[in-house]
Amino acid sequence: MIALFRWILRALQSLFGGKSPRKKLPSGRDKPPSRKEPRAARSKPKQERAPARDERDERVRVEYAPSLDGEADPGEIVWTWVSYEDDPSQGKDRPVLLIGRRDGSLVGVALTSKRHERAAQIELGAGPWDREGRVSYVKLDRLIDVDASRVRREGAVLPKAVFDRVVRALREVHGAVIAGR
Repeated sequence: MIALFRWILRALQSLFGGKSPRKKLPSGRDKPPSRKEPRAARSKPKQERAPARDERDERVRVEYAPSLDGEADPGEIVWTWVSYEDDPSQGKDRPVLLIGRRDGSLVGVALTSKRHERAAQIELGAGPWDREGRVSYVKLDRLIDVDASRVRREGAVLPKAVFDRVVRALREVHGAVIAGR
């Protein structure tokens, strides 16, 4: 088998004059990046996204003021880009419950459809923010600053009683960071 492979390789080399033709890559190099180059040098540039700020020591002014007017408001579930905690250069578009404001920015908590037993989560239930009608959970461990101009769409208004239950749970996790109304 190895002999056959070597024979084919020699035949191809003789057809191309001992060298295989290489096309110039878009980067201007004539060979692909080696495995020794850092990953950032090999990967395509990512779309610029503002990373979510995660600052636990600044107080959040809780508000409930939903208004389905095309603008993101506290009390609404919206879809926006949320960066991963362990790698802020990456993330995904996900539903976020807006709970208030901090330093002029909207503040929210991410929703997930996956229940994690050891994570700080509470069940929110199903709603129109999830097109598949799945039960959602609020991830209580991380407060996310949301740039209103980067909100992709409004998903739904959360009923006030459910909003208040989420805020109570957030106060248990974050304490005084969640300021009263």
